[in-house]
Amino acid sequence: MIHYTLRCDEGHEFDSWFNSSASFDMQAQRGLLECPHCGSAKVERALMTPSVPRKGRVTAEPVPAKVASPPAVAAEHVPDHIRAMLQKLRSEVEKHCDYVGGAFAAEARRIHNGESDARGIYGETTPEEAEALAEDGIEVARIPWVPRADG
Repeated sequence: MIHYTLRCDEGHEFDSWFNSSASFDMQAQRGLLECPHCGSAKVERALMTPSVPRKGRVTAEPVPAKVASPPAVAAEHVPDHIRAMLQKLRSEVEKHCDYVGGAFAAEARRIHNGESDARGIYGETTPEEAEALAEDGIEVARIPWVPRADG
């Protein structure tokens, strides 16, 4: 996972995690990233300063890289503007992708291997299946699934 500080065209800064640099690039090109402050889809990586120790300072033990898993979202505690963006995301996924239910991992593999038509899909999978997909170079994303705006 890669942590990026992002900036929209209005100058708002926020951060997000991505599976890879290519994942960020693809999402940015497709307009899938949105500023949580103003909703702008014109988002780019902000300049980030690497964490480099000063010369001569050696730590006794290397600092392990933190890989954070996305937190669970309790919909009743999500701010209204975030809930609205998640509801919009859900609506777009449902409108443009095929629901494959519990067969998500198997169908993602078939699409990746060219055995099934290339298309957007969504469904359920176990953390172990999602990890196996990522290890095989099959990009998947988990998104918080909030109740629909109309229901």
